[in-house]
Amino acid sequence: MNNFLFVAAENDGIPKCKAGGMGDVVRDVPRQISERGDMAHVVVPSYSRLHQNGTFVTNLNLSLRGMVYVAELYEVPGKKEFANLHHYVIHHPEITAGEIGHIYHDDPEEAFFTDNIKFTIFCTAVAEAIKVGAFGELDIVHMHDWHSSLVLFLKTYHPEYQALKKMRYVYTIHNLAIQGIRPFYNNYSSLANWFPNLPLDEKKLMDYRYQDCINLMAVGIRLADAVHTVSPSYKEDVLRPSNPPEFIGGEGLELDLQEANNQGRLFGILNGSNYKNIRTAEKGLLYRNTVKALFRWLQEESKKYKADFLAHTGEKVMDYVTDKPKFIVSSVARLTEQKFYFFKRSPEAFVEILNRLKKVDGIFMLLGTGAPDYEELFRQLSYEHKNFIFTNGQSEDLIDSIYLETDLYFMPSLFEPCGISQMLAMRNGNPCLVHNTGGLRDTVEHMKTGFSFDGKTYDDKIKNMILALEQALDVFVNDKPKWTEIQDNAKKMRFTWEKSVDDYYKYLYSINQ
Repeated sequence: MNNFLFVAAENDGIPKCKAGGMGDVVRDVPRQISERGDMAHVVVPSYSRLHQNGTFVTNLNLSLRGMVYVAELYEVPGKKEFANLHHYVIHHPEITAGEIGHIYHDDPEEAFFTDNIKFTIFCTAVAEAIKVGAFGELDIVHMHDWHSSLVLFLKTYHPEYQALKKMRYVYTIHNLAIQGIRPFYNNYSSLANWFPNLPLDEKKLMDYRYQDCINLMAVGIRLADAVHTVSPSYKEDVLRPSNPPEFIGGEGLELDLQEANNQGRLFGILNGSNYKNIRTAEKGLLYRNTVKALFRWLQEESKKYKADFLAHTGEKVMDYVTDKPKFIVSSVARLTEQKFYFFKRSPEAFVEILNRLKKVDGIFMLLGTGAPDYEELFRQLSYEHKNFIFTNGQSEDLIDSIYLETDLYFMPSLFEPCGISQMLAMRNGNPCLVHNTGGLRDTVEHMKTGFSFDGKTYDDKIKNMILALEQALDVFVNDKPKWTEIQDNAKKMRFTWEKSVDDYYKYLYSINQ
């Protein structure tokens, strides 16, 4: 039996520990491993809340800032029980909940200041837990994004953690753009503040652009035994330098990624999706679930501008309860530059999309929260356009209804390492319209399983985005057999975790099955 440890910031295998797609991966891959008869442990920070229903395992004594820190390891129940699968959280008072998903902090003045503090304590506690055998004798340590890469720093450079060198270390990149850059010195959140007696190999750890800083994403890429991007096409993208907004690639780390690729350490393996025991929505509840979510948010909402907007949205939705639209385009995502840059920079293009939809009695439904400037943009557009319904919140029931009952799922991501939303939409026979980038290129085929757009210049991309929508509408209105064929093809696609984890064992874990 192989023994695995997953180290991450999110884990949707336990309640209230997800902000994005990483949580899905860290939920599903350990489940697959446990079903194969191997042992999987998953550890995340407690964010001062997730340990409360847990079972205390042990104290972890850490040497940080020249003093002893005491962190606590708890085992916590999973959403579903699996043999050979254990979930843990690490609690310390400085590992706090942020405003993004009650996980991450947004420090506009000093990026990553607060998050780096809590993930430094977390990673050191993980290293200590491995050292004292809290997870048994480990074979593989699988880390996710910059939040976990300090474990690699500790096993490579810290004299207390040399015993960690005997395991194999795998590093998965979920969001290359968020790199965890912090100063080496002279800051509470600097590396030298936390490890004052440790000589720092600045050349091996530094960010190329800010050479007085550590780049924790780069540390993961440079020091792991295997590096993993979550789709094959994204692997090819990140080997090239970025040229935003026309192309998002290696984000300053392409040389590190090229080196990992040349050394045979870089692998692109597509994320999977679940096709069994899934949470299913009941058909016909789209508008009811929208109104239910709005009423719930109204009771919670203290900001008057948002309460007014929720009431406005409810009024719009009620019109469609009795007078249903003939075509619904939908999108569910965090409101960020990655997901909606095209709409933010070119709102006139989004207005053109709404106008095209109006001609076929169509509407656009968008659900999400995120960056304040993006929320404000979509609120304003909703006030101005009757056929744009913006639900500015999060509701699992409503999300399920959107995936099930809308006609076309829109995913115009500026870049997309893999994407899960398009897989969930396709699972329901809902064709997608996507930007032909990263994992979207690997999962949606134009005019066969959905629709896609691209272009050599930004202006080309915007023009082709509208043309792709027109093409989709033309097929829907004028060629029902073709539309049904695209729906059926989308529904038949299978991006299974079984296949993905087969490749994990072969390439990432170097385990022959």
